[in-house]
Amino acid sequence: MKRIYIAGPMTGYPELNFPAFHREADYWRSVGVEAINPAEINSDPSAGWHECMRADIRELVTCDAIAMLPGWEKSKGASLEHHIARELGLTVVHVPQKVAHV
Repeated sequence: MKRIYIAGPMTGYPELNFPAFHREADYWRSVGVEAINPAEINSDPSAGWHECMRADIRELVTCDAIAMLPGWEKSKGASLEHHIARELGLTVVHVPQKVAHV
């Protein structure tokens, strides 16, 4: 695995769940994997959903894996990213709750 995209819920979470995204990116980078972090791609919290998703999907399709943060199933954006990743044959990694929110 060379590049992993981090997907998860943002809307309705404190700080848009950015701390969980940053922790996950830090982990992958520490083991030598290039982590693509939507919290870094879209750091402006006032950006619209469509604008953010377009930027995120551009990066997602360049990856060979996707890490799904807990709660992704309830997120419209993360569900879309998961669907795209599966259809493109990316490896799907599910991050356990206790790891993601330590």
